[in-house]
Amino acid sequence: MADVKKVIAIIDRIADDIEDQKMFLTELDNVIGDGDHGINMARGFKVVKELEPTFEGKDIGAILKMVGMKIVSTVGGSAGPLYGTAFMKAGALMNGKMEADIHDFIGMLEAGIGGVQLRGKAVKGEKTMLDSMIPALDAIKEAVEAGSDAKAALDAGVKAAEDGVEYTKTIIATKGRASYLGERSLGHQDPGATSFTIMLKDIAAMA
Repeated sequence: MADVKKVIAIIDRIADDIEDQKMFLTELDNVIGDGDHGINMARGFKVVKELEPTFEGKDIGAILKMVGMKIVSTVGGSAGPLYGTAFMKAGALMNGKMEADIHDFIGMLEAGIGGVQLRGKAVKGEKTMLDSMIPALDAIKEAVEAGSDAKAALDAGVKAAEDGVEYTKTIIATKGRASYLGERSLGHQDPGATSFTIMLKDIAAMA
């Protein structure tokens, strides 16, 4: 169970981790994208971190919506609208809630994926963040249905997300700037799938 304080701590940890990994994410994007994914994500989450004092007294839904709006307005490229939409959809689901359990998280991830699919007009198998998000969701749901606790379920989600990142190396990009490369995109992992996996690892680590 995560209360508001823990949600803020998770957001803080994600912001720090994205900052630490920004050059790695940018290097990945240099090969198959615009070369700015890590830098843009780090800039967005730096601003999100500056928002944290304004989270006091807010519910989880309101916090996630604020994060989403800030990401949309500060993260460039396709990542801003996609991640921003995911956070805002998750926030709408958590409206008024001061605590979240693993079932809430599953709902938030489902809502976020729906937002990404709608905004990006993408499906699994096109070398995008969905190739880590959807397997992670499926693995978490499967683990919970099998009786696993939240920590074990999230760890299963991380493993599936990591496998999804590896999978993106084996397919040709058909969305975004990477699609221009055609077969030359083979062998390279998707930056968005990678940044999502970083975030999910931080969530699992604090479960």
